[in-house]
Amino acid sequence: MHNFFTMDYKNLKNQDRTVFEIIRNELGRQREGLAMIPSENYASVAVLEAMGSVLTNKYAEGYAGKRYYSGNQFIDQMENLAIDRAKKLFGVEHANVQPNAGSGANLAIYMALLEPGDKVMGLKLDQGGHLTHGHPVNVSGKLYQFIQYGVRKDNELIDMDEIREIAKKEKPKLIVTGATAYPRLWDFKAFKEICDEVGAYHFADISHFVGMCISGDHPDPVSYSDVIMSTTHKTLRGPRSAIILSKEKYAKDIDRGIFPGTQGGPMEHIIAAKAVAFEEASSQSFKDYAHQIVVNAKTLSETLMGEGLRLVSGGTDNHLMLIDLNPFGITGKTGSDALVECDIYTNRNTIPYDPGSAFKPTGIRIGTPALTTRGMKEAEMKIIGKIISDVLKNTDKEGVINQAKFRVKELTDAFPIYPELNF
Repeated sequence: MHNFFTMDYKNLKNQDRTVFEIIRNELGRQREGLAMIPSENYASVAVLEAMGSVLTNKYAEGYAGKRYYSGNQFIDQMENLAIDRAKKLFGVEHANVQPNAGSGANLAIYMALLEPGDKVMGLKLDQGGHLTHGHPVNVSGKLYQFIQYGVRKDNELIDMDEIREIAKKEKPKLIVTGATAYPRLWDFKAFKEICDEVGAYHFADISHFVGMCISGDHPDPVSYSDVIMSTTHKTLRGPRSAIILSKEKYAKDIDRGIFPGTQGGPMEHIIAAKAVAFEEASSQSFKDYAHQIVVNAKTLSETLMGEGLRLVSGGTDNHLMLIDLNPFGITGKTGSDALVECDIYTNRNTIPYDPGSAFKPTGIRIGTPALTTRGMKEAEMKIIGKIISDVLKNTDKEGVINQAKFRVKELTDAFPIYPELNF
């Protein structure tokens, strides 16, 4: 009898050494580097085990009790468990756990609530929004008439008075809130009031800061939103996937938007991993972790600014921050590449009113979720902030890079990850 639940990878090693070596090398990279891309994190070994389970072998088109294939009695149990846990965790009336990714989930929501050509408001990509919030190159921008809102040039913050003016003028059918690179809190209550004023749906994309919504460190959108979408792998620390939460009156339309609207057979092994993640997120230890993300981000931002770096909007209220590299005369790519040399992983990113381009922006986006999962706290954030500052000020100095690499190694050795994975 094969043991399907060990994590020693011996079967993979024996059958396909090439794939085994690539995975082992990636584990080494994760262990030995500081993951500071705000959308990245470390799933628990329990989540990894669920993803690697025999549930991947089963087709389950449809929903529990209404499948198109036979043999789904245990799949139904698993999917219902994930749904029940999601509804309890978020305090919502309806949950669809089948979306494979955030982008597809957003499209399904648009299909459920809108007709092609309808007017929608979403945050501009180059000011913190997401491709699926109406960028012209994305299907959302092609199918629907998106009116893009942004942040003020003087303080780089969302201006609710401006949002209201745009909404009253354009009369959108739906307003999207949420972002991938906005370092401040979202006032869902204020957005809901505007939606009610113009007769629009309110759709909250909380993919990035969902963990802080659970811990109470970010406003909760449930009372003020018609539909909510979140990915499950960022601050939630589950598998790379997504969920849709809604009021019961939108349940049928949302479910049809996923199947048969945009997906076929759901990935039930991933849904099992979501169920594990939802249970983990219901614990006090998860809430403590999510709170620490914010504490760490605040400490890191204060350290960076104390070292003379300019942060977009002057700091952060959540898990991420944007560094403006214009004062140093370098691009986001130059800065992020220099940090990679000392095993710190960030991503180049546009900043509001960026003089560069999407491919050559002048900002870097960094965050604290993965560092917090490793167990790092304020003391480590101060060290890391100093390292980042030294590197960005001296991107062409080999001695500075080598010293930074040494200090990163000290940190990763002190806060190891995945000791359970035996390679």
